[in-house]
Order: sequence, then C-alpha cells, then structure tokens
Amino acid sequence: MEYIAYLHKDRGSDYGVSFPDFPGCITAGRTLDEASRMAEDALALHIQGMIEDGDLVPEPSRLEHIAKDAARQGAIAFMVKVEAPDATVRVNITARESQIAKIDELAEAAGMTRSGYMVRAAIAGQRSGMRGTRRKGLRSRQ
Repeated sequence: MEYIAYLHKDRGSDYGVSFPDFPGCITAGRTLDEASRMAEDALALHIQGMIEDGDLVPEPSRLEHIAKDAARQGAIAFMVKVEAPDATVRVNITARESQIAKIDELAEAAGMTRSGYMVRAAIAGQRSGMRGTRRKGLRSRQ
C-alpha cells in the first residue's frame, strides 16, 4: 500500500514528514533521503501500533482528495510505501524469568507492550546486521 506523506521544511530546520491519513504520525530527517527512510519506518510502526491497539487502519487517501488540505500548504506531497498489515499471530517463547523481567522493563520505558518491543528489537537486530549470527549453545528448531 502507498500512503500520502507531506514533506515540510522551514529555514534552519530538519525535513519534517507528516501523514494526512494518520494524524499524529510524524518524523523528521536531516536530509531528504533520511526523511524518506524515516517516513517508511514511522508509518510502519504507527500502523503496527494501531493494529495492536485494535484500531482500524484507514485506506490510503487519493491525491485528488488532499488538494484542499490546509496541512499541505507549503509542503510537498510524496508517496510512502508500506507492506499491507497481516494478521497478528500469537507465539510462545522460552526465556529465563530475569530476561522477561528485563524485556518488560525496557518495553515499559519505551511505552510499548512486551510483544511490540520484542518484535521491534528483533527487526532492528536484523537490520543492523545480526542476521545469521549464532551464539554457542543456541540451536534452531525445525
């Protein structure tokens, strides 16, 4: 799916991005490329949060419908692609009590649920190059 985003830039500021279909979902970047990347991440996380909260995710607006949007004034509209949300699946994991306590502490500090925090941390670890890394004593199940 592709959603409309507004790119804002004031003198002496970073590039800001907002989404007319998702009030309150905003991000910024020092460069155009960074703002574009941040827009994809911010929108994906916002949609995931809506799904976790049981909120309905709106259908993308059409460009012709935003022509008179006051928030668009002085902004450039561009499209941000996100993967269509899929069904939430419940999984069980095995971990030490102390590990779960630490995860809960970190999730609370981030204002997230345990599940949301674990998913975000796993995906961030994959993006940072941890993919394929195996520690002694860990084995995969098939």
